Amino acid sequence: MRVIDLRSDTVTKPTPAMRKAMAEAEVGDDVYSEDPTVNRLEALAAEILGLEAGLFVPSGVMSNQIALMLHLRRGYEVIAPEGAHIYEYEPGSLAVLSGGTIRLVRAPYGIPDPAEVKAAIHTSIHQAPTGLIELENTHNAAGGTVVPLEAQRAVQQVAREASLPIHLDGARLFNAAVALGSSAAELARGFDTVSICLSKGLGAPVGSVLLMPKALRAEAWRYRKLLGGGMRQAGVLAAAGILALTEGPKLLARDHQMARTLAEGLARLGLEVDLKTVQTNMVYFRPKDASGLAARLAQVGVLCNALGGRIRLVTHRDLSDEDIPEALRRIESVLVET
Repeated sequence: MRVIDLRSDTVTKPTPAMRKAMAEAEVGDDVYSEDPTVNRLEALAAEILGLEAGLFVPSGVMSNQIALMLHLRRGYEVIAPEGAHIYEYEPGSLAVLSGGTIRLVRAPYGIPDPAEVKAAIHTSIHQAPTGLIELENTHNAAGGTVVPLEAQRAVQQVAREASLPIHLDGARLFNAAVALGSSAAELARGFDTVSICLSKGLGAPVGSVLLMPKALRAEAWRYRKLLGGGMRQAGVLAAAGILALTEGPKLLARDHQMARTLAEGLARLGLEVDLKTVQTNMVYFRPKDASGLAARLAQVGVLCNALGGRIRLVTHRDLSDEDIPEALRRIESVLVET
């Protein structure tokens, strides 16, 4: 029985072209900034995103946390949309590494109201002062939803008026760009720092890139070393990242279509799916027993994650055209048995 892995787009395997590029990569010691392939990846990411400099890091969590360390003073607060990855899935790193706290604002479908963001800014000595505003695009916990440009620009204007830096967790920024019919550079414009993941829908085996002004890069580089992120001859990984950036975005529209087909099929089976959230490559639904259903689906070869009473399914490049119809058949069989 073929296993259909819908747990995440992080489960993709490197392509033969990636493996070849990794095997042939020119390398050096990246802790000394001497790895030419890493340097090429960082420059390429900066060029594509329209920022001045990039820093290759092992993970999206490290990329986000370095950004927070760059922007925050100890005891200061980040304003972020409810469900933000830096709050839900980066286990206390903000408090441990930056000595900061977080204030969540309501964000229906991942989109915060600029007026509520403005109201959440604090300067009183009786409260943690605001040090940073953060957005997430796509917004994972909201269902892989996208933040429209006009909403993004309005929140950026709030940050500018308050003289606050603004960070974008763009782990799946290229998914958002495809969904909006925009460019990744347009969605990155106006942010002080941007984090992108290479190891999700873009298909690389490892890595993220933090984009920033040149003036911040030396400090970011030091923080990467502080966190244990110096990877030495990392060009073997960066080579796959270069292909992820240049070839990966072309495949994302297919992922999105598979997610739509999956979501509509689940709805026909009577499952509680908010189709409005299915904007990119994620599908969430809420069964009576998420953990129990996920365990039963694993027994029939459909892997998924139970998250907070919901089940999340993620489509990705390693799925075949037959996998979604087959997954729906297996899900239906489990529902009938229960």
